[in-house]
Amino acid sequence: MAFASTQTEPGPATLPRRTLNETVIAEKTAEWGLHVAESGGGGFLANLGEPSQRWSQRFGVELTRLSEDDATSDDRESGMLPKLSPELKDALSTLQQTFVVSDATKPDCPVVYASSGFFSMTGYSSEEVIGRNCRFLQGPETDRSEVAKIRNAVNIGKGYCGRLLNYKKDGTPFWNLFTLTPIKDDKGRTIKFIGMQVEVSKYTEGSTDQTLRPNGLPQSLIKYDVRQKDRAIGSVIEVVQTVKHPRSRIQEAGDNEDLENFNLDAYLPRSTPGRQTPKVDPITRKANENARNSGIGLKGKSKKAEKKQKKEQVVEPEVLMTKDLGRSDSWDDRVERERDIRQGIDLATTLERIEKNFVVTDPRLPDNPIIFASDSFLELTEYSREEILGRNCRFLQGPETDMSTVKNIRDAIRDQTDVTVQLINYTKSGKKFWNLFHLQPMRDQKGELQYFIGVQLDGSDHAKPLKNRLSEEAERQRSKLVRATAENVDEAVRELPDANMKPEELWEIHSKPVFPRPHKRDSPCWLAIQKITARGEKIGLHHFEPIKPLGSGDTGSVHLVELKGTGELFAMKAMEKSVMLYRNKVHRACIERKIISQLDHPFLPTLYSSFQTSTHVCLITDFYPGGELFELLDKQPLKFLKEESARFYTAEVVISLEYLHCLGIIYRDLKPENILLQKDGHIVLTDFDLSFVTPCQPKIVHHPVQNRRRRRSITQLPPTIIAEPATQSNSFVGTEEYIAPETITGAGHSSGIDWWALGILLYEMLYGRTPFKGKNRQKTFANILYKDLMFPSSIPVSLEARQLINALLQRDPESRLGSKNGAHEIKQHPFFRGINWPLIRCMNPPPLEVPLELNNKDSKLKNVSSMDTDMF
Repeated sequence: MAFASTQTEPGPATLPRRTLNETVIAEKTAEWGLHVAESGGGGFLANLGEPSQRWSQRFGVELTRLSEDDATSDDRESGMLPKLSPELKDALSTLQQTFVVSDATKPDCPVVYASSGFFSMTGYSSEEVIGRNCRFLQGPETDRSEVAKIRNAVNIGKGYCGRLLNYKKDGTPFWNLFTLTPIKDDKGRTIKFIGMQVEVSKYTEGSTDQTLRPNGLPQSLIKYDVRQKDRAIGSVIEVVQTVKHPRSRIQEAGDNEDLENFNLDAYLPRSTPGRQTPKVDPITRKANENARNSGIGLKGKSKKAEKKQKKEQVVEPEVLMTKDLGRSDSWDDRVERERDIRQGIDLATTLERIEKNFVVTDPRLPDNPIIFASDSFLELTEYSREEILGRNCRFLQGPETDMSTVKNIRDAIRDQTDVTVQLINYTKSGKKFWNLFHLQPMRDQKGELQYFIGVQLDGSDHAKPLKNRLSEEAERQRSKLVRATAENVDEAVRELPDANMKPEELWEIHSKPVFPRPHKRDSPCWLAIQKITARGEKIGLHHFEPIKPLGSGDTGSVHLVELKGTGELFAMKAMEKSVMLYRNKVHRACIERKIISQLDHPFLPTLYSSFQTSTHVCLITDFYPGGELFELLDKQPLKFLKEESARFYTAEVVISLEYLHCLGIIYRDLKPENILLQKDGHIVLTDFDLSFVTPCQPKIVHHPVQNRRRRRSITQLPPTIIAEPATQSNSFVGTEEYIAPETITGAGHSSGIDWWALGILLYEMLYGRTPFKGKNRQKTFANILYKDLMFPSSIPVSLEARQLINALLQRDPESRLGSKNGAHEIKQHPFFRGINWPLIRCMNPPPLEVPLELNNKDSKLKNVSSMDTDMF
């Protein structure tokens, strides 16, 4: 970590001190009141003040001049002593992050506060840190290009997140994931920086991230840096919020015991920088041990959570929904918060969430190196990921390893067959353990060898001393576990692209021709496209004229373009290849292309063409001038819709999800930002990069004959087609506020997560915000798992609407509305009474307080200059 400066400091030095006179004190107070004092938590705190009284009230700090009798020697040198309120002390003590605060208004950005965790991590004392720039953490192998990026971010007042090699006081190198966040005043001037550090030496790929295959692609299956950066950015927000609102954090901590004790660590891979608590409580550990005995070995719920869930299920919906709830302070913060776009998150693939000891190797590379190692494997062997990736598994062998057993493994590799053996292996520290090892080859769709999966199980506690091996019964039982784990790994790896593919093969699907689907084949857009293809031309970037940008995401941007010579407008989604490789998004982009090409529905996008350039892959779809439903909500006076409008949009989303589920597509990222509005006001569901595709077998349900006695007639209801994907995934994807409980806990999820998200969407449309949003990701996920569903009485909403939301937001997927008969159950709910489902696309949308404003070709957009026209 380093802030802007041109000089270097190889190590700690004694800092000169001087007595601060009244003039200097007044000057500091006028600038921003930075006064250093020792905190109760082992750190040093600076009052982050302003020249107004509101800062002292906000942070609970009062500055007083010391008398000679009261002051210590240090006090006499500093000339003052801040009195820190218990409130701020308590708020800061709840933070477990490692961070510093630096003064951006001073030359060299000196550190004015450092958490106790920073001292513990680096080995430096407060006297060696406070008042200095953090470049003293640099050393001979620190990447100067990363330091330059940090320096540039400081100079322009921007944020930074990256990994660089730093050094502790004793000279020990460590990988530091450093996140820099600027804090600005009301005039937009940067007044301080928060620098959060996370030591990731154990879990990062380190220097091996530069190791490439012969095809030029990364050797490792997963790029861990991007995972860690995404999570770190979410964690540093908590630091910023605590400094700004200490009282709010203290109140939140005591609101609910379940929320206070919630530990996201129990649900994320151990490589997550956002994991803030190094120890797991006994209840959680016991739950984890039980989970590891299952097939997938994923972390489950604590007994406390299960008990709470059972208690929730007996609450009558009418009682729950008629609570007289007014708006709380946290509810009204929606007025203050910026309505920035909520990006979908991709925290972990299914492969990364399998809590078992295993590795994946690639026999197509020299020496069959490890290309993936689970976090549990790192814990078992004591090696870091950097020390494992790229190596053969023989490094676990030692003096007592039976070479005949090793030969059996080599023979199985040569013959490409399964084998399960027992052998003695050694950890990095030399500790011996009995390893029940299962090797299983993995083949691609052509039947050719792709990878080897190696599953390890520590059987030391079950080894018989006399026989010096596992008992037959223990071996039989545990062999089933390692084989089941290997099968789960095999299935999870198939979600990812083959690491040995040539770069051109990765993007091959984007160069395939697109053919019109039946319902839109005669539309003006298709006719314009077909005029070009009829001449034998292949649609490419040169056929389009850029008009203006429509939006951007973490892997690319969306542009309004015009097909040259036709006047037809399209939306072009352009995704940068290098960014997708870096962010583990290649398979996501391919899935989206595959999905959109199958769609033929009035509420879903149409794919007209896809192509690639040397740097980008592009999708050409319809342009929807109504913009996002998110923007429509934001333009309403109270940020929510009338119930009639919410019913209309929800019904069309139900129709869209029903169609997707019939195709075996689990959407997984429902939110207002992904719902676009056509010029006639009807919706279109977009963005399928987080979707999951699985086989689906629709079934026909015949209803029993109803004998109506009064009319003396027999009524036969028409049969119902039910189509819900059955296969489960365990990727940790979605948008924070919309993620279902089973996604967080890692219990595996299917199409039921879309019905949960539907409940969140309806709630947001009716109340102007989502029901479980917290101050940060940790709080939001805790709310999703534990917080009671509440409806504020200040906003009138019908009982039917609240009942539907309650039925959709059942934490148990089996109890959730739609779990048995899919969309059919939901469409029968009284809330949708009056909806003519077959003819809904012919309905006129209900009137809005602020009408839908169309974005046409000539309308101006903000940040038009930001459009990347270099690719045209």
